[in-house]
Amino acid sequence: MSSAERILLTPQEYLARERKAEFKSEYYRGETFAMAGASWEHALVKDNTAHYARIELDDVPCRVVTSDLRVLVDKTGLYTYPDIIVVCDEPQFEDKMFDTLLNPRVLMEVLSDSTKGYDRGDKFVHYRKVPSLQEYVLIAQDEPLVERHVRQPNGDWLMTEFRGLEQALALTSVPAKIALADIYRGVEFPENVGR
Repeated sequence: MSSAERILLTPQEYLARERKAEFKSEYYRGETFAMAGASWEHALVKDNTAHYARIELDDVPCRVVTSDLRVLVDKTGLYTYPDIIVVCDEPQFEDKMFDTLLNPRVLMEVLSDSTKGYDRGDKFVHYRKVPSLQEYVLIAQDEPLVERHVRQPNGDWLMTEFRGLEQALALTSVPAKIALADIYRGVEFPENVGR
């Protein structure tokens, strides 16, 4: 077999390998895609956002989890690890391993130079096919900028931008409002980035 030939995996083969793997990979149409490690800024932004979302949602039946939990976009077959997941209804899982969630309400991704095109484009196309998903949030790591996409009753998505450390991300499908100053706590921006 030449190196150009690809070995395609079934979803079951992917899950069997993934559950034993030392690193995480996404899966789509038989192929796996290794996930790159996160930068310091990416980790800070993700952890800060998850922390403050948990505080905001402490009194409601919603849970906030981070990128260790896999999500399946059942209609397209994409298995992925969003940076932050909010689930409010009874969690639904693909199987009895309870490691592949089917019903997120909010998904958040921290953007990096290598993923922002995918996160805004093809990945969002997949995510829009998750019936339970009400909001998709994209968080820049190199400037104080958050984009919130909200599913409308007619199925369209409305984008609102929050820019600057004096702004706050207000979620609409869950009772949470997170100051961008908290999201970016500890992050040092390049000098030319406006605050």
